[in-house]
Amino acid sequence: MTSKWTAKDIPDLSDKIAIVTGANSGIGYEIARALSNKNAKVILACRNKENGEAAVRQIVLAYPEAQVELMQIDLSDLSSVQHFSGKFTNHYDRLDILINNAGIMRPPFGKTTDGFELQFGINHLGHFALTGLLLPLIINTSNARIITISSGGERFSKIDLDNLNAEKGYDPGKAYGQSKLANLFFTYELERRFRTTGINAIAAAAHPGWTKNTKLPLHWPMVRILNPIIGQKPTIGALPALYAATVQDVEGGAFYGPDGWLGLRGYPTKVKSSNSTCDTDIAAKLWTLSENLTGIIYQWPNKKMN
Repeated sequence: MTSKWTAKDIPDLSDKIAIVTGANSGIGYEIARALSNKNAKVILACRNKENGEAAVRQIVLAYPEAQVELMQIDLSDLSSVQHFSGKFTNHYDRLDILINNAGIMRPPFGKTTDGFELQFGINHLGHFALTGLLLPLIINTSNARIITISSGGERFSKIDLDNLNAEKGYDPGKAYGQSKLANLFFTYELERRFRTTGINAIAAAAHPGWTKNTKLPLHWPMVRILNPIIGQKPTIGALPALYAATVQDVEGGAFYGPDGWLGLRGYPTKVKSSNSTCDTDIAAKLWTLSENLTGIIYQWPNKKMN
């Protein structure tokens, strides 16, 4: 693996179509911007229309030939996810890169439109539903990649399948960590199912390390205080996801993050997730729960996965 890999090393992405959720700010914006600079057609999947339009203008200002388009999606509302997926499917017949990036961190307790705890509902279930609805296009696209953004903090977290929606009480930090663990369980199980069904696609995960100038730490004062000291720029924080999405030798079911101390800063490298994420039984149970909660049943070729 090349040391100090940067966005300049992304190969040409002409004829590739990408979706980046939460692409109006932070690392999502930098991911969309970098993919656009390498000639991909990039869909900025954003909740807020005004912010999304501003992001599109900024990218086109930087790269006048950029192919960028805003499509609204609210990951806290499954009907919005379905509307987005239907609109995208009606306009495009392939999907080369899906970056499941959007997320929230440690908000006060709240529920999505469909009644899920906000962090679990947006960070995991919204992206689970989106990926499932786009699966026919993913299957139709050779070498498609689904990259889901987790967190290096997952190693300090636990997942409780009996408290996914804060039925037994709500702790914002624990709920956030649980949602990021869910992102990894989803990625690893998705990769296993790709292999089992013979789909020519890769599912991998990435984390940005400690990245400043994002909206994530809105509800975490300590992080906002330490950001100027520890945090790296979003252009650097975006690199692990960009690496996972574009480099030829990326491994399915792998996790990519910064190569510096404790994974807080640095350039992209393959990293190891916590031992708990290797539990295939939990992964399968979470998958079934996610299908039941969202009503989105993944349609696999040849045989039905249980």
